[in-house]
Amino acid sequence: MPADITADELDQEVRDELRALPVDLADLVARHLVAAERALGEDDPDQAYEHTKVGRRFAARIGVVREAAGIVAYRAGHFAEALSDLRAARRLTGSDAYLPVMADCERGLGRPERALDLVRSPEAERLDRAGRIELAIVESGARRDLGQHDAAVITLQRLPELRDPQSRPWSARLAFAYADALAEAGHGEAATDWFARAMSFDEDGETDAAERYAELTGAVIEDLEEDDEDLDADAETDVEAEEVSDSAAFAEAGDLLDGDEPEATDEPVAVEEPVTDEVEAVEEPVADEVEVDEPVDAVEEEPAADDVTDLAEAITEPVTEAEPEANNEAPAAAGITPAFIEPNFGDVLDEAPEPKDGKTES
Repeated sequence: MPADITADELDQEVRDELRALPVDLADLVARHLVAAERALGEDDPDQAYEHTKVGRRFAARIGVVREAAGIVAYRAGHFAEALSDLRAARRLTGSDAYLPVMADCERGLGRPERALDLVRSPEAERLDRAGRIELAIVESGARRDLGQHDAAVITLQRLPELRDPQSRPWSARLAFAYADALAEAGHGEAATDWFARAMSFDEDGETDAAERYAELTGAVIEDLEEDDEDLDADAETDVEAEEVSDSAAFAEAGDLLDGDEPEATDEPVAVEEPVTDEVEAVEEPVADEVEVDEPVDAVEEEPAADDVTDLAEAITEPVTEAEPEANNEAPAAAGITPAFIEPNFGDVLDEAPEPKDGKTES
């Protein structure tokens, strides 16, 4: 028994029934019942059967223990033992909830007539909705065992739950049983449709609807669980490969850092000028244009003719330097606002004023 199993994992109602036993014995039986439940969850009914045998040996007079032993024996294929335990549980608890399983055990033992006797018993009328559906499925199977194939189909056709489009706890089993009965009766096309419907209800793989549908249609049903496992394995392989490559890269980088460390120098490091200098270079001629447009009379002293020539040369300098930049930046200027458009001083240079009486005209 796994060491991590404790009696606290068992339902409180079951533990309350085990209080009739001594404390140590109740704890032992409870842990075996938990272990049996785990084994069934792992699809290992034989291991679960061994655990319930221990519980039955020490607590044969406890109804919940005999119920668990009967259900597990039924899952493991021990129909005679399962029938005996479920009869005992029925006497101890007074519940008829095990009647469909008992009837199916009679079928498993090759006694379909006794299964039909249980179906027609007064106790069957006291079953709830789910119990009646399960008992109808067993009755259909018993009639197939007797060669009454049409009666097996009709037995399930009478159930209104068969036509319920909503998914219920019994929908997958009911649709599968009806499809199986149709196939046995020779209605292959209708059976195929109902196996497909059972597949749509059976999200947990409770039935063999997918396999039966593939047999009838020749279709290939992909196992999504195996695909998920393959994807997980591929993902783990990729992660391991990345870890190896990262380790190699870190090792190589460490060797480079150890062997090629640069020597510290006092020389300043050249830093690239920011792009904003280009904008300033473009904006500077705008200021020059404003100065040119101002009247010359605003200057403190009247410039001579030579000064006018120097002024024209000063104006042409930024234009000459900015033209290549304007040509290079032309493709990117489509989204720029007009504030950044380069000015053109061609008209100012072409109409440079001539000196007159020692004065200049604007």
